Amino acid sequence: MIRPEDQLRHGHIPADLIPPGTDPRSVVIVHTTPRSWVGPVVLVLVATVGICGLVYVTTVVVLSLVQVATAAAVAVKAAIPALIGGGGLITLALRAPKAPRK
Repeated sequence: MIRPEDQLRHGHIPADLIPPGTDPRSVVIVHTTPRSWVGPVVLVLVATVGICGLVYVTTVVVLSLVQVATAAAVAVKAAIPALIGGGGLITLALRAPKAPRK
């Protein structure tokens, strides 16, 4: 037993810890309980699972929105010729205004 905490744990009281004039038989050593790491470890695990779940749910929602947007774009692309009244090839062109000449 080299370490002082081991000596104290086994009931050996070093003489330098006893105040002068005190009866060594009346000395009581109170040991503290060792720290439990269960709480912090569980907290980290719960936080990690929560963050991973949030990322998963967010990814599913975004991909669902992209899928809905894709389906809507395909439907609009298919519906435009019928809405305009032409069954053939339709080309949309935009004309930009020309800058005034000086």
